[in-house]
Amino acid sequence: MDLIDRYGRTVRDLRISVTDRCNFRCTYCMPEEGLNWLDRAEVLTFEEIERVARICVERFGVDSLRLTGGEPTVRAHLPQLIERLAALRLEDGRKPDIALTTNGATLRNIATELRNAGLDRINVSLDSLQRERFLAMTRRDELDNVLAGIQEAVTTGFDKVKVNTVVERGTNDDEILDLATFGRDLGVEVRFIEFMPLDATNEWERQKVVTQEEIVAAIGEVYPLEQIPARGAAPADRWRYLDGHGTVGVIPSVSQPFCGDCDRVRITSDGQFRTCLFATNEFDLRAIMRNGGTDDEMAQVIIDAVATKWAGHQINQVNFIRPNRSMSQIGG
Repeated sequence: MDLIDRYGRTVRDLRISVTDRCNFRCTYCMPEEGLNWLDRAEVLTFEEIERVARICVERFGVDSLRLTGGEPTVRAHLPQLIERLAALRLEDGRKPDIALTTNGATLRNIATELRNAGLDRINVSLDSLQRERFLAMTRRDELDNVLAGIQEAVTTGFDKVKVNTVVERGTNDDEILDLATFGRDLGVEVRFIEFMPLDATNEWERQKVVTQEEIVAAIGEVYPLEQIPARGAAPADRWRYLDGHGTVGVIPSVSQPFCGDCDRVRITSDGQFRTCLFATNEFDLRAIMRNGGTDDEMAQVIIDAVATKWAGHQINQVNFIRPNRSMSQIGG
């Protein structure tokens, strides 16, 4: 059966956070000293993650699984989890699409292993091409390793390699064109992301958001663009370069939310099922599993949770409530 919420949206995408830990300390995500990490016993095992994914894939037709963190590559033996997920099958015999979002710092060492395990697609976060700025934003001197990781992902032959860039006014908005050029030259799609209120330090301000309109205008002044038709459930609006040198995307979560077509749900690293990145309610699947609950009981909780999914996140409304967890604790 399909998972359909009360607004008629069908869930097809499960975001799986495999850890809340990260080897970066990005300023828009967490404080310099890090966060209070979960005890290892609180984090879902690979067997538990596989069980949740299997229910979503086999019972509800979820055909896209994305692994996130924190930073997912800090989770030991990650390829083993990918192998488990790659063995799942939809009712028609298809394998679900398996993707990974990473900061790329160690990617050049494990890209081939991840690909061989069954990973299909990869997104690498890169917010600056300037060494000192990269260090200031991530609090880690890892730019060379990230760039090498992106190149290795391309060389390894993933179906799609994308670069995710969070744009923050007054911080890195002057690099929009440089980053677009980087993507064109390397043959990867850069996806610019509007700055969202999910930072652990609560410093988000509306005026720091560089909107999709501004981003596209900055690129289009140098590289003429043509918008690709409707994104559907995908989070990014996309444009093709008129000279044929690839595509570029923008995720306008603040200025032009895609909530009306959202097909995502999430499971946090400690087993909480969430219907939105900005949800204020969670549904405890870990407790069900660890107390001897059945797959039927878990499936019913998932159905009940999806029935509560909001029409939208309300960032632009006066009644918007920030989640009590940061991005790294929820899973990006």
